[in-house]
Amino acid sequence: MDLSPELQRRHANVRAAMARSELDALIVAGSEYTGFEGAVTYMSGFQIVHRYAYVVIPADGDAFVVFPSEARYVGEHGTAELEQVFVDRPGAHIAEQARAAGWKRVGVFGLDYIMTVRDHAALGALELVPFDLEFDLARALKSEAELESVRDSVRINERGFEIFFEHYAEGKSAAEVMAAAEDYFVAEGCGRLTMNMVLTGPSGKALPEFKIARATEVLGDFMLPSLEVAGPGMHWVEVSRAIAAREGGWSGPTQQAMDAYTEYFEIARSVMRAGATAHDVHRAVSAGFTQRGFHLGHVTGHSIGMTMIEFPKIGEGVDTELAENMIFSMHPHAIAPDGGDCLYMQDTWLVTADGGVPLSNLPMKIFAKA
Repeated sequence: MDLSPELQRRHANVRAAMARSELDALIVAGSEYTGFEGAVTYMSGFQIVHRYAYVVIPADGDAFVVFPSEARYVGEHGTAELEQVFVDRPGAHIAEQARAAGWKRVGVFGLDYIMTVRDHAALGALELVPFDLEFDLARALKSEAELESVRDSVRINERGFEIFFEHYAEGKSAAEVMAAAEDYFVAEGCGRLTMNMVLTGPSGKALPEFKIARATEVLGDFMLPSLEVAGPGMHWVEVSRAIAAREGGWSGPTQQAMDAYTEYFEIARSVMRAGATAHDVHRAVSAGFTQRGFHLGHVTGHSIGMTMIEFPKIGEGVDTELAENMIFSMHPHAIAPDGGDCLYMQDTWLVTADGGVPLSNLPMKIFAKA
């Protein structure tokens, strides 16, 4: 089967990583059950609507996709650019292919969190090599076609935040306000590829816990939407800002965190450049928070693509070097020492030779209704 130029590029990058690890083949696991369906789409063009699948990439030979038999109609299979196989036990089928081809050393993306137990057991005769980091690094460099998809997702995410802000009012339920944004996301082609939450709290502050936007969650005078969507091209992005009922109507610690956010946003422009390490970026952008006594609860940032969270992360001790056309979600989770005040805002950044470029046009500020 002839592959599109974009899929050929992806397979070539992954095969280069396989060669460095001396793999005979690679199994890329994807599952709608866990939210890790993007890797299968990335390597085959097929979006899993239900169940799970494996893309198998030999070091030599044509790649193919293996589905459990019950997954024959749970997706638009005509979108796949690879041969498709439907079997009762995918792991047993892959093991048979491995024996026939003489594969010994096989990498697996998703060995710890995605591959089913029954399929792992069927592959027991092979030397299985965890390959999450290597696979993610191979797909971290975005092509121009992917960057176009990322920018479209950012456009959708940014407008969704604006709609959320337009509908926000003190006393409304979180579900009512989020529903307006979700309607827009679905209309723009996100489908169910959204994961949107809220962080709320009393009296001009937000608590650090992420919450589902339920009808029982009544919004106060300050809150943090956490908005994460993937547009029609299936590239995830994250864009959000804090929201207040009135200008200046937030706590002192929240203002201190906002000052640190302003510093991080400017520092990231210079330090998120090709050649910098993820560790160095983390240290530089988190300094303003730690110097003010804040703890960082969630990761400072992470690579993002067709899977919401990919390697490398922006964090302590991560020595991976950034490269041009990497995309990162950045969202310092600033938590006051007593745990009572939090600030969490999201941006999607492009790495260039000269520094980081935020892809959203939203100003770095707290959006106030009055």
